[in-house]
Amino acid sequence: MIGSIEASPLYRIANPKSIVVFGASNSITSMGTSLLDSVLSLGFEGDIYPIHPQEDRVQNVKAYRSVLDLPIVPELALIVLPTRIVSESLDACGRKGIRRAIIVSGGFKEVGGEGVSLEKELVTVAQKYGIRFLGPNCIGVANPRGKLNTTFMSFQGNPGFIGMASQSGSFVTQMFGYLSDYALGFSTAFSVGNEANIDLVDCMEYLGACPDTKVIALYIEGIRRGRAFVEMARSIVPKKPIVALYIGGSEAGSRAGLSHTGALAGPDKLYEGIFRQSGIIRAHSVMEMFDICWMLGSLPGTKGRRVVIQTHSGGPGAEAADACARAGLELPPLSPETIKRLRAFVPRTGSISNPVDFTFGKNLIDYFSEIPKALLDEKNADILLFYFFAPSQRLERMMRQMGVPPEKVKERASKMANEYSGSIMRLIESHHKPLVGYTFQNVKDPLVRVLIERGIPIFPGPQRAARAIEAAYEYTRLRDKILAADSQE
Repeated sequence: MIGSIEASPLYRIANPKSIVVFGASNSITSMGTSLLDSVLSLGFEGDIYPIHPQEDRVQNVKAYRSVLDLPIVPELALIVLPTRIVSESLDACGRKGIRRAIIVSGGFKEVGGEGVSLEKELVTVAQKYGIRFLGPNCIGVANPRGKLNTTFMSFQGNPGFIGMASQSGSFVTQMFGYLSDYALGFSTAFSVGNEANIDLVDCMEYLGACPDTKVIALYIEGIRRGRAFVEMARSIVPKKPIVALYIGGSEAGSRAGLSHTGALAGPDKLYEGIFRQSGIIRAHSVMEMFDICWMLGSLPGTKGRRVVIQTHSGGPGAEAADACARAGLELPPLSPETIKRLRAFVPRTGSISNPVDFTFGKNLIDYFSEIPKALLDEKNADILLFYFFAPSQRLERMMRQMGVPPEKVKERASKMANEYSGSIMRLIESHHKPLVGYTFQNVKDPLVRVLIERGIPIFPGPQRAARAIEAAYEYTRLRDKILAADSQE
């Protein structure tokens, strides 16, 4: 591990104070133009220097004919040029004194043939000047706190706690909107492309030291430095979790990875063993990877897999119980003390077992305060899985039935949603057990939204919630195993 984050070769790539851009123009169809627009639209606060052979201004920014003409030595070069002139441009950067670069251009090792030799030429130029670079065939970095986005899509949402290293640029840039829907976001995300100079291991090291990163996500098509990967992961996992999606284990995935970034995949069982040895949680889809990151980055860890379910509808409760069982979780019986406490709040039409079914109870305050409090106190349970169903239409109907003036209905319903969410938050703060939600409502419905924005994972359905809970337990088990092994060395 690096002593400090500033010592990483990625530090100035993710936190530059000035950027020179090769390949941007005033043509709206140019990829370089899109990347420069992304940098500008996020409000990058450093100096930007476009290089263009004819234009005096590019996107209303003063342009220069050559990097050698610049008044300063920029900290980062962003290169989006035809393959045949990339090495020449990198050499010019080296002569100028630039020591960090992002090479977006493709047409190198991933296409085979001449591309392989062109990539070797790039590496030789970089070694000559001591340049460290991301790529080629990548989209670079998104560091929203640093107002840096070199991808081809504008950043959406807010900075978050997920640090990502991806061998596909798409899972950096195309996830902005998806993560924003769940009030999630990246701390810093790297697209590594062909990894000719900087690879996944370097990114893991940076993200392991990054104070804004709570959990690390990896999209993997092939691991090049196996031993270094395992050692780096094992040094990070005791402090923060790592979740990986590996797609090279099938024949089709392996072929796709080779043509995509030139990555050489290995057998699925081999990677399964690498992840277990490293303490890494394996996901089997992009959605699952981010679900697990959401869980691990938001809530305290769980040392057990005993789940108690709270619902006010039989079907969603039964489905949740089935999902938990299929995920390898346990549903313990409630203790006599808890059953006695619940009798005062659960109507006779409900069920005091596990799941606890409130049915059509009238007092929603109990549903969001007294019942979850009793279940979080339950000595036989490690985690509460909570079914959220209080749609805005129902809250507004309650307001109308209570005689609230029509013009005040939405305001009062919103206030009620805030009160319910406040009750939940106070319970979470006063207990040391995770509370995980699931719902079939839209995640933008007021009650669900306010809780998500306050950091509570509420999953679209119990299956995703159950898998995330199981992953949280698995992380605790793997972390403790690594700590125990290290203490014996």
